[in-house]
Amino acid sequence: MTNDTLFGKIIRREIPATVVYEDDEVLGFKDIAPQAPVHVLFIPKNLYIPTLDDLKPDQAWIIGKLVLAAAEYARGEGFAQDGYRVVMNCREHAGQTVFHIHLHLLAGAQLGHFGTP
Repeated sequence: MTNDTLFGKIIRREIPATVVYEDDEVLGFKDIAPQAPVHVLFIPKNLYIPTLDDLKPDQAWIIGKLVLAAAEYARGEGFAQDGYRVVMNCREHAGQTVFHIHLHLLAGAQLGHFGTP
């Protein structure tokens, strides 16, 4: 399956992004439409999985890698003590706009309560 999404193009460096984290499996970059003072997206580099619902049991390890990358970034940037939020959206009704699984890290201010439609 070819990854011609915006995120696939970022992984291949075909379009620019402000990369703030990278290892062999995960890429983290600043969201272009931030919803908090810190808004970073973490994506798998070597797996193309359109939605969380498409994740197979043998691919579950990548979710742990995304979460650990976000936590490492939060500690490294010094806002882990104050707190941060991680979110994954699945499909349109949940707000997913790029169909390549990704984790949002939000921080840098007191975040509002979750769950308001």
